[in-house]
Amino acid sequence: MLARAYTVAFQGIEARTVEVQCAVSPGMPAFSIVGLPDKAVSEARDRVRTALAAMAIALPSKRITINLSPADLPKMGSHFDLPIAVALLAALEIIPKDASEGVVALGELSLDGVLMPVVGALPAAMAAAEHDRALLCPAACGAEAAWVGNTNVIAAATLGDIVRHFTGQSPITPAKPGEVTSDPSTRDLRDVKGQERAKRALEIAAAGRHHLMFVGTPGSGKSMLAARLPGILPPLSAIEALETSMIHSLSGLLDAGGISKSRPFREPHHTASMAAIIGGGRGAKPGEVSLAHNGVLFMDEFPEFPRTVLETLRQPIETGEVMVARANAHVKYPCKFMLVAAANPCKCGYLTDPERACARVPNCGQDYLGRISGPLMDRFDMRVDVPPVAYTDLDLPSTGDTSAQVRERVTAARAVQQDRYAETPDMRSNADAAGEALSHFATPDTEGRDLLNRVADRFKLSARGYHRVLRVARTIADLDHSDEVGKRHIAEAVSFRLTNLGDG
Repeated sequence: MLARAYTVAFQGIEARTVEVQCAVSPGMPAFSIVGLPDKAVSEARDRVRTALAAMAIALPSKRITINLSPADLPKMGSHFDLPIAVALLAALEIIPKDASEGVVALGELSLDGVLMPVVGALPAAMAAAEHDRALLCPAACGAEAAWVGNTNVIAAATLGDIVRHFTGQSPITPAKPGEVTSDPSTRDLRDVKGQERAKRALEIAAAGRHHLMFVGTPGSGKSMLAARLPGILPPLSAIEALETSMIHSLSGLLDAGGISKSRPFREPHHTASMAAIIGGGRGAKPGEVSLAHNGVLFMDEFPEFPRTVLETLRQPIETGEVMVARANAHVKYPCKFMLVAAANPCKCGYLTDPERACARVPNCGQDYLGRISGPLMDRFDMRVDVPPVAYTDLDLPSTGDTSAQVRERVTAARAVQQDRYAETPDMRSNADAAGEALSHFATPDTEGRDLLNRVADRFKLSARGYHRVLRVARTIADLDHSDEVGKRHIAEAVSFRLTNLGDG
């Protein structure tokens, strides 16, 4: 007796279809799983056998063989429990064979038959929709998977519920998409006293997804400013939310009953390894750069990160994707993030503070910030010096706009960019503009061009620096509701560029 069910094996954010074949044949009683299973998959036979026993279903005294096809594709994870159980139930004629062949199943079985949540329900739903099949998953994963609207999601609590569903005794109502509404941030930009230039830079960076670096003495408010960035960013669009949630689903971060439209804000510690930042480890899992896709990657104490980790950021910043290459896996993940870095001006932190003169000026600052290579520094669109705030200023009343007011301007600027790049799917913000699109939309007027040419010649801007000034100027013009990039927009963009190290 042969029966089939379907599931998926994950390679990056891609879910590859796996056919689960179950054969019950005469011979010595045995239960074997073949097809390159890992330890978790091999252990599925004990979980499946015990779960069926809990339902008073006894396995026949025959040879049971489970084949996971294609056999040369590595199978990893506990989500193979449910498809193996479904194929076995179909082979035992407890559920109809056509029912098992019409679903993509994934889920972990407990010993009493309860379905436990697993990672990757959202990519699995995408794979099921591509092959016109329904998705069978644990109840806890239903709200997440149902976001893929063109597939039927059957979210069951137990294996018994699945049997009753397929036999028509108690059909399960298809799951509905769930959305996690995060609590509004209590961190308001207005709480930051002074630092008007840094606030302006934060608004420009948020509006165009530009990479930003804060340099200032300890306690000047660098981390405080960055922590308020999520409050001024617009929510994710439907496409962005699906892209971001696919990565978070594989990492097991969607555990609240749905997906969120809040932009990711990742802040790894400076002791994080290269695999943690870029991705890797067992199964080539996504790293922080990919978990920050469509959101923010905040790296505090930037020069304290290992040099090898910092240098690996160069290619993801430029291309918006990262290839995690390991001996047994080559996986590509998207990583269009906004990098916000914070650093002290020197090792002691008080290089620029006249009241606490550094004894090793200027070598202390050159040695410390010199840990950041010139090519990496060149990839920052903006660099802002954050001066110290006097304690007497902390008692002054708050000034400036609230996060809600800034968010309205940022959202309006992002909407303009979305319309502008509607016909170029790989571009969504001014930071993505390149080639002909950059020339067409960001070419300044005559006065602006003359100013930029003089600056480029005087300060020896690199070609990358020249283009990044144009992108920032385009964003400033969008915030100014201007169709053209004028001299004042170029001047402000240049002012944020020339504080950079090296050629800018």
